[in-house]
Amino acid sequence: MTMGLLEEIADGIHRTNAETGHIITAYAFGVVVGAPVIVSLGARLPKKELAIGLILALGIGNAITAVSSGYLPVMVARFVAGLPHGAYFGVASLLAASLVRPELRGRAISSVMLGLSVATVAGVPASTLLGQHLGWRSAYWAVLVIAIAAAVMILLFVPHSPANTEASLRGELSALKRPQVLFAVSAGMVGFGGLFAMYSYIAPIVTQDIDLSEGWIAVFTLAFGIGSVLGSWAAGLLADWDVERSIIGGFVATVVVLVAFYFTASYVVPALLLVLAVGALGSVVAINLQVRLMDAAGDAQMLGAALNHSALNIANGLGAFFGSVIISAGYGYRATSWVGVVLASLGLVIFLGGVAYQRRSAGVTAEPLEASVS
Repeated sequence: MTMGLLEEIADGIHRTNAETGHIITAYAFGVVVGAPVIVSLGARLPKKELAIGLILALGIGNAITAVSSGYLPVMVARFVAGLPHGAYFGVASLLAASLVRPELRGRAISSVMLGLSVATVAGVPASTLLGQHLGWRSAYWAVLVIAIAAAVMILLFVPHSPANTEASLRGELSALKRPQVLFAVSAGMVGFGGLFAMYSYIAPIVTQDIDLSEGWIAVFTLAFGIGSVLGSWAAGLLADWDVERSIIGGFVATVVVLVAFYFTASYVVPALLLVLAVGALGSVVAINLQVRLMDAAGDAQMLGAALNHSALNIANGLGAFFGSVIISAGYGYRATSWVGVVLASLGLVIFLGGVAYQRRSAGVTAEPLEASVS
């Protein structure tokens, strides 16, 4: 939502677009801090009730943004709003996975993220238009209303999940010692920044590089949202097929698409199609990383799921920050695509390093077993 209203917010707090991009970073760091802390402290709580509390907290954080004035207060408000974000989606993913057979887990988790993608299709363009006509604060008030509605629906329709009395703070945090957790988090943290380096500045790209009116911003955010929906649907099938190959393919395709976007961003139709592709690939990578982390985290699956959102929001912040550096250096908004190429490539390298480490570790473990059998 903030990305689509970046220019309006910048005018409202009297800052440049590049400086205002830092409030995206603030929200992202709120997610990073909140996800592991809240999930670990709430590990023993019933998941349904925890999910309700988290979605209401997210709504309140957005209401605080709506009443804040000035650059620093808005930035602090965005940090507060981000605190429950990752924890909520971690809990929601685990709830979904618990409701289906193991072989359908990927599709269950992708269904949660599909909801997020559908919300992107409807919510981002709607909030952009709302903010443009009624002021950017109105969009944040709308989030509060939607959060309350979501809490009511969870209360009415989500089955009760008993508390895990054996969970502990130490047990949840033990997932951070697992190499594959660290590899997956790092790959998402760096690689997903490739998407946000460009997409954080989609509003000025549309109005300045493509030279279209403000009304076209909603069209581009809608294209991104449609891509996210398609990618979320495909990601569930891909996750149940092969998580590793899906992540690797997603990173490679992201690099190709971002390069193509740089060279064709002056043309409306290619730019629209490539923004749609970026949205689709982002969902494929994000959902498969979610499954990868839940597998790697062992008994601390809720923390593993939440860590994915921490990683992706670090990527959100890093992408927006490095994009602002390139813009401030005078290279233009379209040049943020090259920042994306570098970050996505580094994410791919990190993930491949994790795969190689896993296979090497499995080989070392298997050798004594094979020797004893012979």
